[in-house]
Amino acid sequence: MNNVSLNIMRCVLVLLGLFASFNLFAHGVDENTKQFLTANQGVSIIPFIYIGAKHMVTGYDHLLFLVGVIFFLFRTKDVVLYVSLFTLGHSVTLLLGVLNDIQVNAYLIDAIIALSIVYKGFDNLGGFKRLFDFQPNTKAAVMIFGLFHGFGLATKIQEFKLPDEGLVANIIAFNVGVEVGQFMALGLVLILMSFWRRHSSYMQFSTMANTLLMSGGLMLFGLQVTGFFINR
Repeated sequence: MNNVSLNIMRCVLVLLGLFASFNLFAHGVDENTKQFLTANQGVSIIPFIYIGAKHMVTGYDHLLFLVGVIFFLFRTKDVVLYVSLFTLGHSVTLLLGVLNDIQVNAYLIDAIIALSIVYKGFDNLGGFKRLFDFQPNTKAAVMIFGLFHGFGLATKIQEFKLPDEGLVANIIAFNVGVEVGQFMALGLVLILMSFWRRHSSYMQFSTMANTLLMSGGLMLFGLQVTGFFINR
């Protein structure tokens, strides 16, 4: 194995090892944010936009899924289409979940989100065609998983029992912030990927990258299921 492969394998092992510790603060809400959400009364547009943006930037499970979605999308219009479907999905369930007080177990919904990462990595590897001679509708899958990702966001907000006064405006602001954070994070990812795509190593290591994506999703799934049983 050459030095490049060894370095990549080291990075893979480090990243996988960090998933366990990152899980402790994924979607994390720091103490200042907790105090604000608990004490806030009325409409607070700018703070909720900021909280939504920070929430998405630290929500690496959402970002890992999006990386899988755009991995083999080389045209800007395709990236915009798929990201828009994901955005539509998670916006709908975020708003409906919070405004209608739809309660979903946070561990179970995060386990499904983890499986969405596994699904996309498996799809990128051509697993469905190879094993089942069938290709699911990718656009529909992205939007459906977007719905689950939205419920994941909603569960975090519902933990703070926000007052009804100004709730609609605040949740819309939070959702706007999520989109801002998603745009910033995804923009950075696309810039990095555009540089990588100029080299032959992009396609050479695409199998390893998507295998890593699946491995990370499976690890997150295991952590969430374990958390569900421990905290029952």
